[in-house]
Amino acid sequence: MDYGILSLAPALVALVLAFITRDALFSILIGVLIGILVTGQNLLFGFSSIIQSALGNADFIWVIGIEVFIGMMVALFQKSGAIEAFSNMLSKKNIKAIGAQTISWLLGIFIFFSDYFSPLYVGTVMRGITDKARVSREKLAYICDSTSAPICTLIPFSAWGVYMAGLLVGLGPILDKDMAMEAVIKMVPFNFYGIASIIMVGLISTGVLKDYGPMKKAEKRAMEEGKAVSDTAKPLLSNELENIKPKEGVKSNLLLNFFAPALIIISVTLGTYIFIGSAKTLEAFIAAVAFQFVVMIIQKMGTLSELVDTAVQGIKSVMSAMLILALAYCLNAISKELGTAQYVISVTESWMTPTLLLALTFLICAFISFFTGTSWGTYAIMTPICVGLAFQLTGGAINTVIYGTIAAVMGGGCFGDHCSPLSDTTILSSLASGSDHIDHVKTQLPYALTAAGVSVVGYLLVGIIL
Repeated sequence: MDYGILSLAPALVALVLAFITRDALFSILIGVLIGILVTGQNLLFGFSSIIQSALGNADFIWVIGIEVFIGMMVALFQKSGAIEAFSNMLSKKNIKAIGAQTISWLLGIFIFFSDYFSPLYVGTVMRGITDKARVSREKLAYICDSTSAPICTLIPFSAWGVYMAGLLVGLGPILDKDMAMEAVIKMVPFNFYGIASIIMVGLISTGVLKDYGPMKKAEKRAMEEGKAVSDTAKPLLSNELENIKPKEGVKSNLLLNFFAPALIIISVTLGTYIFIGSAKTLEAFIAAVAFQFVVMIIQKMGTLSELVDTAVQGIKSVMSAMLILALAYCLNAISKELGTAQYVISVTESWMTPTLLLALTFLICAFISFFTGTSWGTYAIMTPICVGLAFQLTGGAINTVIYGTIAAVMGGGCFGDHCSPLSDTTILSSLASGSDHIDHVKTQLPYALTAAGVSVVGYLLVGIIL
C-alpha cells in the first residue's frame, strides 16, 4: 500500500514532540503508536507485533549486548577508581577548557574503529575532566558524537567502509569486493561531510571557531555558573554510577585498570578484522569485562559477589538508553513498513540532473537518515539508486562522478546517524557524556547543519566542474 505523505507522520511526530517535551522516550513511543494507527492496525496487537519484529533480530540483540557490557565496563572502571585516577593525573596538569576539549577531540579520532565504542569511551573518560574545566556536558556530547560516525566514514577499512563496499558489488562494472573497496578508498577525498565534521570539532575545541547558537548559551552557563548541565536537564546517565565507590585502601593501577581494557577492545576488534575479515566488537567488550573481573579480584578490589553487584548497577545505568534505542528500532521498522524512504525518493528523483546529482544525493540521504535515525539503512536503500543513476550518467565508467556519489551517500547517511535524536550513536553520546539527550541534539544541530552546508556547496562546485 502507498501511504504517501502519511509515511512521514511517525518520524515527524516523534521529532516534533522530542523538541517540545524534551522527553525522547515518550516522543518516540507516540511516534510508534502513530505509525501503527496509520497502517490501520489495532494499537495493542500492532504494538506487540512491531516489538517482536523490530527487536527479535540479531542486529538489535548485538547492539543491546554491546550496551550491556559497556554499562558493566564503565561500572567496573568506577569501582576500580581508574577513571578518578586518570582524572587526577590530568588534573595535575591544570587542564583548562580548551585543553580538555582538544584531548576529547583527539581521543575521538584515535578510536576510529567503532562508532559505538568511541563516544562511550571518550564520554566516560573525559566527563570528570571536562566538568572540572567547566565545559558543558552538551559540548562533550557534541565532541563525542561528531568524531565517532564521521571518522568511521573516512576510514576505508572500518566496518562502515566494508559495509559500503559490500553494497557496491554488482552495481555497474563493479564486479567484486576488490573493485568495490578501491571505489570506497577513492571516495574519501569527496566525503566532504565527514571531513568538515572532524575539522569543525577541532576548530571549536581549540577555540579557533567560537561557539554559537544554543551551544554558546550552554558553555556560558558551564563557565560562569559551574553547571555542567542546566537546571531543567534530565541527564541520560542514571544515578547508579554516581553511587559506585572504589574500595577504601586499594589503589588503582592505571595500566591494568584503565588502559588495558581499552587496548583489549582495540586489539580484538582490529585483530579479528585483519585476520578473519570481520570485526568482533561485542566479543571485544566481553573480553575486556572478563579481564576487569579477573584483575580486580586479584587486586582485592572486591569479592566476586561485590563485583557482580557492581556490574548489575552498570547495566541499570544504561537502561534508559536501551529503552530509547528499542523504541527507535520500532520506529525505524514502522517507517520501513510505511515506505518512508521510498516516498522521499519518489518525490525527489525527478530533480536529479548531472550538475545537481551529488548535492541532491547528499541532501536526500541526510533527510532520510535524520528521519529514520539510521545511516546503514539509508545506505542500503540509496546506494543502488544513486550509484546506479550515476552509472547511467557516466555511461558505465568508474570516474569522479561515481566516487563523489558514493561519498555523498556516505556523508548524507552519517549526518542523520550522529545528529538525529532517534540515532543510536546520538543516544550513546548523550549517555556517556551524562548530557540531557534533547539538549545534546539541540546544541549539536547548528554545528551539524553548518558542516552539511559546507558539504552541499562542495558537491555543487564538483558538479559544476564535472
